[in-house]
Amino acid sequence: MDKRIDRGYALALTSVAIWSTLAALMKLLLEDIPNLQALCIGAFFAFLFLLVYNLSNSGRRAAVRGTTRGQALRMAGLGFLGLFMYSALYYEGISELTSQEACILNYLWPIMLVLFSCMLLGEGFTVRKGVAMTLSFIGIVVLTSGSGDTAGGNRLLGVVCCIAGAACYGLFSVLNKKLDMDQNVTMMIIWLTTSVCSLALGLATEEWVAVEGAQWAGFLWLGVAINAVAYLTWALAIGGSGETARIANLAYLTPFLSLVVSAVVLGEELGAASLVALVLIIGGILLQGIGSRPEKD
Repeated sequence: MDKRIDRGYALALTSVAIWSTLAALMKLLLEDIPNLQALCIGAFFAFLFLLVYNLSNSGRRAAVRGTTRGQALRMAGLGFLGLFMYSALYYEGISELTSQEACILNYLWPIMLVLFSCMLLGEGFTVRKGVAMTLSFIGIVVLTSGSGDTAGGNRLLGVVCCIAGAACYGLFSVLNKKLDMDQNVTMMIIWLTTSVCSLALGLATEEWVAVEGAQWAGFLWLGVAINAVAYLTWALAIGGSGETARIANLAYLTPFLSLVVSAVVLGEELGAASLVALVLIIGGILLQGIGSRPEKD
């Protein structure tokens, strides 16, 4: 396998492992913290981490200084679409649905990513891709239908928010690859944009509360690990692999891993449907990844 593909898989798997902690963490944080306040704090920590990271190396400092106003505006636009809109919609979905339902619906975005890649990047849509995506998607459906929990919020609103958020992030990933800008600088500007937008909208629409004790530790993990490190490694994986669909399919591991984390942290049960879904999800990933030739850029 090409070294770029190997590196892309390693980076993507790093993102998947970290993202698997998101649903359980947000379930805990959003019990006491308003949605946009949580998004603002997590995004600001991500921005601060990436700012220090970029200023700690002469090459990255040069990239920051060399960013033009036009590039910064494009990065900010990506931030508004991809991580402000996506995260705000996803957090709203979590508040209206069960955490499992929201997490699973959120992972429609790899399907959106592959479809947008075919439309905007000219990547071919093969029978293998179609079957692999179908298997993985069936796994997600099995997880949804197998959940015995019920949501106390507006179910329709939650479903619409999660699907719309998935579309935003799928389009963001493709546009980010198409624009091909320095990812260290791009993600820093994106998280700054997300923090500023959620601050403005949150102060106008929510009653913010004081953050206490262990909640700060949760926000540090959210901001540094989940937002800064995982999104950066994912952007690098998608941008440098040369094969978006194969890398994107790995994201289907996250819903199952999230269930495992939730079972350990929140005491949620893993049922038979989860095990069936695991077979389908991994089957789709293996079908896409084994025996297929990497596509050229």
